[in-house]
Amino acid sequence: MNIKDCADFANENKTCYLATVEGDQPRVRALGMWYADETGFYFQSQSIKAVYKQLEKNPRVEAYYCTKDFSKVLRVSGKVKFITDSKIRAKCIEERPFVKNFGITEPDNPLLAVFQIYTGEAYFWTMADNMKEADLPRIKFGG
Repeated sequence: MNIKDCADFANENKTCYLATVEGDQPRVRALGMWYADETGFYFQSQSIKAVYKQLEKNPRVEAYYCTKDFSKVLRVSGKVKFITDSKIRAKCIEERPFVKNFGITEPDNPLLAVFQIYTGEAYFWTMADNMKEADLPRIKFGG
């Protein structure tokens, strides 16, 4: 297994649960991931949302992806960074046209928050791995 396997699984199961921290309180929400590739896992939100403020203060996250029947799980833990590259931000607006409903039509709009889990580790889990989670191989990515 490698990061491409993780990205493929995430792209097939784009709804994930993303955990952040606010102070000492964990916060979890379901998000529709934008896409994943060998460089990481990409998301879009708005800068006025709590998730954005939480990530600004603490970039450490964990994302949980699973098949519809929960038979296979991918857990990704790592750090996020905000994307400022105008080309990537423009691509986000093009590929996620619903952001225009929030008044986001230009890549330099400060309301648009594009972020990436760019470094960390990931691993797969199935029911066959129950009670063996600590022994599962981790896939490191980023730098």
